[in-house]
Amino acid sequence: MTPHPTTPPPAAPVRPHVVLSVAVSLDGYIDDASPDRLTLSGTADLDRVDQVRAESDAILVGAETLRRDNPRLLVNSAERRAARIAAGKPEYPLKLTVTASGELDPAWRFWHHGGGKLVYTTDSGAARLGDRLSGLAEVVSLGAVVDFTALLADLGGRGVTQLMVEGGTRVHTEFLAADLADELHLAVAPILVGDPNAPRFLGPAAYPGGPHRRLRLSGMTQVGDVAVLRYTR
Repeated sequence: MTPHPTTPPPAAPVRPHVVLSVAVSLDGYIDDASPDRLTLSGTADLDRVDQVRAESDAILVGAETLRRDNPRLLVNSAERRAARIAAGKPEYPLKLTVTASGELDPAWRFWHHGGGKLVYTTDSGAARLGDRLSGLAEVVSLGAVVDFTALLADLGGRGVTQLMVEGGTRVHTEFLAADLADELHLAVAPILVGDPNAPRFLGPAAYPGGPHRRLRLSGMTQVGDVAVLRYTR
């Protein structure tokens, strides 16, 4: 008998290329402990970050960063936005946040500027949010816990090829601990914070390979008075 042809299963979506982007002080802090946000990057480095945003399909920040900084998280350059449109892309990258608790304020600037927004949360977080963000963002539950591998799979299914992650501490720690970061852009500012109550770039975690693994330094640039180090796997 001639075997019946079979249809291969659909290919799993390719997960996005993940770029972690962070500015730190010389002693490893991303902010101080005051109510006002500490500016670590200069004008030239902020423009560099704007370029990476424009090159990305989606930008992610954690809920704690939204609480602390209330950012808009936009591509600020009109020329870069126009180039995105000319390339057939949305004017702004998709904006994402992650929250286990679902404690998000619909008044934050994040929801009211730019293009599409996504919230990744847990079953309990989605229940707590209810319809609070109706008309502002799509809410996606990842189950009992926030699973970053599942998050990337969902983004891949949406056609996201590059994800830029802008913090904060918990989010960067999760991506590196799960070995899900492809690049790390580390902008080192000539500032010393020295406050044990201030947030650091990373928290304690079981990082793959521990202190014996060395990331590859693939680029080093001076941007104003900031040193930008680019690391890859």
